[in-house]
Amino acid sequence: MIWLIPLLFLLILLRVPIAFALGAVSMTGILLTDPYLLINVPRQIFGGIESFSLIAVPLFILAGEVMTRGGISERLIRFSQMLVGFMPGGLAMVVVVASMFFSALTGTAIAAAAAIGGMMLPAMKKENYDVGFSASLVATSATIGPIIPPSIVLILFGVIASVSIGDLFIAGFVPGIMMGLGLMIYSFIVGKKNNYKARDTIPKPKEFFKGFADALLALIMPIIIIGGIISGIFTATESGVVAVFYALIIGMFVYKELTLKDLKDVFIATGKTTASIVFLIGTASLFIWFLSYESIPAQLTNMLGPVAENPLLLLLVINIILLLAGTFIDTISAVSIFTPLFLPLVIAAGIDPVHFGIIMAVNLTIGMATPPLGVTLFVTAKIAKIKVQDMFKHLVPQVGILIAVLLLITYIPEISLYLPELYRDIFGA
Repeated sequence: MIWLIPLLFLLILLRVPIAFALGAVSMTGILLTDPYLLINVPRQIFGGIESFSLIAVPLFILAGEVMTRGGISERLIRFSQMLVGFMPGGLAMVVVVASMFFSALTGTAIAAAAAIGGMMLPAMKKENYDVGFSASLVATSATIGPIIPPSIVLILFGVIASVSIGDLFIAGFVPGIMMGLGLMIYSFIVGKKNNYKARDTIPKPKEFFKGFADALLALIMPIIIIGGIISGIFTATESGVVAVFYALIIGMFVYKELTLKDLKDVFIATGKTTASIVFLIGTASLFIWFLSYESIPAQLTNMLGPVAENPLLLLLVINIILLLAGTFIDTISAVSIFTPLFLPLVIAAGIDPVHFGIIMAVNLTIGMATPPLGVTLFVTAKIAKIKVQDMFKHLVPQVGILIAVLLLITYIPEISLYLPELYRDIFGA
């Protein structure tokens, strides 16, 4: 039955929606194995989505929509400009810093690309930045979104792999910051070379503190969310409720940029996104059950032979597969497909599943800024009014930086695992 895996990718290449492809492959395998097993199909689909942890997905999607429309992103960008806007390549560095701040609020790449790109690309064009460089930087910076917590990708991985979402959130901090620093250094070098400078002077203390005060309520939010999880006040799932209420209060009653009329569009957008994700998780659960029933991960282990026994080689092979897959499969679908395939191999090789979750998240989010699928590329190309091809020259070094960070994360596990281990040592969790 291992031939069903190539069949799945054939259906994906034929542009069959991935949720339907997973369901079709699973049903085909069941019919060929034992038609009586069809009785398990509804049970597995509904069992897969009947998870308390999954409630966090629509909640963080809703929180992200509210923040985008509630004036929070604009204040974060202004504060980012206070921090780095005076340096060579200042506006480019603002894009990266703002993406890192935005990541700590929404955990989604597309929202970051749309919100930051909509504000920063016109400003960068006005300052004579190369439009291809600007658009590609917004697209690659947005990939930090699913790494720095909270992260929908890490929530899904945690549910599928039965790994602590809190540990995954804590583990994502350092890798996300490394991705941001790498792109900031590149932006500085390009800015120096091309004499890109957003402002002439370092902001005065009074000006800086004014910007800080304006963005303070937005900056406090990730502290509340992550602090609450770490201290045990609420779970990672319950933090989604906190995020929604906080965003609503700030957007409607403090900044007063979110109206009741806006909420209708916010709820509709959230419902559409959530429905597609939940349906995908349901069919992925059926696929996972069938893989386990047919012992397909064990067959993969036998096929890989010595590679499966060597953690270094195994991670290299998995990274190559995921990098390639990320170019034509969206991140959430890829997590649903590859987690059940690779997790048993990874555990058998003695690799920590939290470490592997971060590797997978970083790997697949790079695909969001890589052709031909690259959703953040299409978002920024539309905003910048250019073709995706116009970004390629600048995209290569930027993606190269992200891959270099990926390799460091892959082969230095402490980058991901140090903070979760420190947390357990301090709190005894």
